[in-house]
Parts: sequence; C-alpha cells; structure tokens
Amino acid sequence: MADFDLSIDEKRVYADKSDKQTVYVAAEMGVVSVDVSDDLVGGFRIDHHCTPRDIAGSPGEVAVATDDDVLLVHDDEYHELGFGPATAVGFHRNRVVAADESGRIARFDEDGWNEVGTVEEVRALDGSLVAAADGVYRIGNSGLTHVGLDDVHDVSDPAGRLGGAEGTPLAAAESGLYALGNGWMDAFDGKTTAVASMPDGRAHAVGPDGLVSFEDGEWVPDPIPMDETVVGVAHDARAAYAVTDAGTFCVRTTESDWRTQVLGLDAVGVAVR
Repeated sequence: MADFDLSIDEKRVYADKSDKQTVYVAAEMGVVSVDVSDDLVGGFRIDHHCTPRDIAGSPGEVAVATDDDVLLVHDDEYHELGFGPATAVGFHRNRVVAADESGRIARFDEDGWNEVGTVEEVRALDGSLVAAADGVYRIGNSGLTHVGLDDVHDVSDPAGRLGGAEGTPLAAAESGLYALGNGWMDAFDGKTTAVASMPDGRAHAVGPDGLVSFEDGEWVPDPIPMDETVVGVAHDARAAYAVTDAGTFCVRTTESDWRTQVLGLDAVGVAVR
C-alpha cells in the first residue's frame, strides 16, 4: 500500500476534524485551493500548476486528471500516480479510478494501476458508474457492463464511491436526469450536464434551466446569484460547493444562501475531501 493511502475510517476522522474546509477547483492554470469556514469564503491561491481536465474528491483525498498524469492530493502534497495523461477521474470504493483519451479505464490500488476495461469517449467517473457517449457502464468484478441510457455527460454514485450502501445513483444525460431504481427512472427532462449527490440524499444537478437541488423528494431551482454556467458541484457534511465556467466559486450551507467569490480563472470542476 502506498504510504499516503488512507483507510475509509481514517478518512472519516480526517474529514471531521475541523470546522474549516479546503475546497479544490480545477482551473485553466492549475488547481486552486479555496479556504472555507461554514458559508464564509476566505483566501484562495493556485495550489499546483498543471493543466487539469477533471477533479474528484473522497474523504481525506482529492484526485486530479491532468494532461500529464493523475495526481493524488494527500496531506497537502501532490503525488503523481503514473497513469499518464487522463481525461476523467473519480473514486471507486475509496480508490482512484481514471480514464484516458483512448477510453482505457483503470483503478489504483496497493499493486498500482489495474485495468478495468475500455469504453469509447468516457466523460465522467464516479463510484461504480462510467458516463460515456453511448450510455452508462458499471464497474464490476469482471470488468465493465453497459447498463442503459445514451449520450451521458455525468454520473453520481455515492455508495460506489465510498464503498457503502446508501445513496441513489444518478445520471445526467442529453435527454434529462435519471435515477437508478427499478431501471433508470426519469427525474426531469432536458439536457443535464452535471450531477453530484451524497449518501444522505442531498443532490444537485445542472439542467436546462440551471442549477437545481433535490429537496423533500423533488428537484427545485437553486440558482446561484450570477449569470454564469455551473460546470461542477461537490458536497461535504456541511455544505454544497459549485464553480462556474467563468471561475466563480460558490458555497451554500443548509442554513444560508449561496455565497460567491470570483477566482478570475476559467474552471472545469470542483472537489472537496
């Protein structure tokens, strides 16, 4: 096991140890770290110069897909994992998964990278799910299985991400948002480009009318106070975080409205550990 690898129990202790949080934004010049306390946004800085293509978080760690390699942020240090250029990154049962331009998908564990399979045009990874141009695939013990839909932009699988049993898998597709139950069930119609959810049921998605949140069993508008497009959403135990294509960072607790901070850098995603 790598010396920077955390068990899930250690990750939960790490994640709960402070009221302050560092949120990571993948932006045009690199990874930007933003200091947050509750709904107050503090300082921000370019934490690591690179060309990020995707970013994902798990308790205690953040993974970044760049045009050179996959990076793992642990104890505020950036570790190269030796994957090579990556286009998408996520966590599967608390382990980093990544994909490259050829569609190769692999999972990083004690023995290094182990290939899972190949899918044409991978767009996003989260938990056991893969979002691809021709639908959703599931990562299993024997490789990849196509599990429906078409033209999928993003997926969220909190149970598969954390290795637990709670949380409903969601898929953001060109035709709408879908929840996995007895097959894929329509949540709402219209092009949906991003989705993020947690085991406790909190969820956000970016649909045809902008940002929406899942509240009391329904998807309702939850607009940010900017005329910009949200490109990424993340959650922790205290708050929801969003980032726009123009580089505005947003934070909202369950007791506050959205607070914003202009970063001044084009962004592609946001993650929290």
